[in-house]
Amino acid sequence: MAYLPRLKEEYKSRVISALTDEFGYKNVMQVPKLERIVVSRGVGAAVADKKLIDYSVDELTNITGQRAVATISKKDIATFKLRKGMPIGARVTLRGERMYEFLDRLVTSALPRVRDFNGIKATGFDGRGNYSLGVTEQIIFPEIDIDKVKKIEGLNITFVTSAETDKEAKSLLTELGLPFKKN
Repeated sequence: MAYLPRLKEEYKSRVISALTDEFGYKNVMQVPKLERIVVSRGVGAAVADKKLIDYSVDELTNITGQRAVATISKKDIATFKLRKGMPIGARVTLRGERMYEFLDRLVTSALPRVRDFNGIKATGFDGRGNYSLGVTEQIIFPEIDIDKVKKIEGLNITFVTSAETDKEAKSLLTELGLPFKKN
């Protein structure tokens, strides 16, 4: 039998029925689902030192379990000494089982390690059912060896859902375990 991530199994067994009861969907295909998670990081100092891009790519690869790619600049910006085509960041797009595994690790082990944590803000929705979250320190992930970290940097995590509204997306992410702040 094939391996099925814990959150994916929970989505199929519990979350679909909970969302159907809450919003009154007539068809299972109307229920919103998590499509992908994009983890990215901008490395502005990479203009001066190219090795920082490789370091960021390796770090994101360790965190997500999938090979990260370097992102390149799209245009010249003279004030930042940036030329078109220079590497300027790193990103990973997670789908399927790796996506659910990353979400499970984020909710159960990484977010509780944030200092003075009392939930994530519910203001990161974009109006189309997607949610973005900023993490200020990469050392909250257990995959990162703190002794080998050269500089504390943050990263951005974007949850792309098939939800039509922010309310549906928030309900989906809450059911999947993201701890939103109580207002």
